[in-house]
Amino acid sequence: MNELFSESTELDRKLGLKETSAIVVGRIIGSGIFRTPSSIFALVGCSSLFYGVWILGGLVSLMGAFCVMEMIAMMPRSGGPYAFLKAAYPPVWTFLRGWAMFFVAETGAIAAVALVFAEYSEFLSKELGGPLFGIAGRTAIALMLVWSWTAANCFGVQLSGRLQVVFSSAKVLALLSVIVAGIALRPDPDHIANNFWPQNGGIGTVLAFFAAMRYGFFAYSGWEGATYVAEEVKNPRRNLPLSLLLGISGVMLLYLAANTGYLLQLTGSEMHAARQYIAADAMRKALGAIGGVLIAAAVMINTFGNVGTQILVKARTWFAMARDGLFFPRLGELSAIYHTPNRALIAQAFWASVLLCFASLAKNAYETVIDFFAFTGAFFNVLTFLALFVLRKKFPDAPRPFKMPLYPLPALIAIAVYVMLMISALFTAPLESLSGVALTASGLLYYRYLRKGARSDLLQNH
Repeated sequence: MNELFSESTELDRKLGLKETSAIVVGRIIGSGIFRTPSSIFALVGCSSLFYGVWILGGLVSLMGAFCVMEMIAMMPRSGGPYAFLKAAYPPVWTFLRGWAMFFVAETGAIAAVALVFAEYSEFLSKELGGPLFGIAGRTAIALMLVWSWTAANCFGVQLSGRLQVVFSSAKVLALLSVIVAGIALRPDPDHIANNFWPQNGGIGTVLAFFAAMRYGFFAYSGWEGATYVAEEVKNPRRNLPLSLLLGISGVMLLYLAANTGYLLQLTGSEMHAARQYIAADAMRKALGAIGGVLIAAAVMINTFGNVGTQILVKARTWFAMARDGLFFPRLGELSAIYHTPNRALIAQAFWASVLLCFASLAKNAYETVIDFFAFTGAFFNVLTFLALFVLRKKFPDAPRPFKMPLYPLPALIAIAVYVMLMISALFTAPLESLSGVALTASGLLYYRYLRKGARSDLLQNH
């Protein structure tokens, strides 16, 4: 029990509040704000519900973060939610969460964002009069991005932390420039007012709203990113909760401002038709032809940094699982020179590359990937939030430097919204949702193998 709540670690604590906050911001702001608004508007069809998706997504993310803030301040251990599930539940649930994140959600998100970077690389080339890359070219660019960041992360967490500060700052500046252009240059408030309320209500509108929430939550996803590197953060009981609070709140304000910029530039039909280039279409209206070039550069900066942040933080989960005997054993080894989980980083890059190659061949690959892991991700988020109640009962006397305000209301609201998201996913994307569930369930075969090996070792020792 003492080890569970201890700050002792074999990793190097070199990340301060600035770096951890940069990881939160860098992990959240990526492709979502430049890619999902069109998909969201196409589903909800009006300004009020469009804003509702972004506001509810930010508030529920913050409520979920309150659960994580209390648990990470109590247990500053690497691996993010994996560490909380490990302390709260039987090992099989902890294992399945990690299995699902590796083979379905987390590496899938890396692949999706890398693909957007490649798409906008091609877009920028076209805007500047250069060639189109085609599927093979875009895939090659995305693969180079994944492996370049993987290599950078293999040379120590301090280098990676400094890179996160640089790119997170650049990303915020790029997004601010989009906001200023969208709001200040030839805005048309009638675009918001003329199509403000939904034309009809009923269960169809509710399902459409929560279907849109899948893409909204994806745009906010990653707010727990800094908790993955908890054992590499200075003064983690203070810096980790504070970085989550500052990061999520700041990103929510930026997202609302950016979406206001889009609505002021584009009509409802233009929002619906924009697809992956909504930001480019909005900036063309605001700035002319140069707007497309600037937004392409901004999206590339954002997605470039976001892929780096994902690669940095997520590999710590596979390292932590392997270290605990719940994943492939060699992924639990650290580099003797740089004290980084290099084997976990390389395995992560390999599987993300496999998913990337498959995703690049699909129509609407970005949305399909999100639909694929939305149900599974929501299920394990609910399990993580419920862990707060389990741990309060299981360890009532454990140190809790941060306690959830208005307990248990924020946790209950977050759980209720995610359950609605799961129900909506089953109705509106059944094939994708069930495919993700099936791949997650396949982990039970490997878990059975692990348990069989553990029993054999026990018999041999006796």
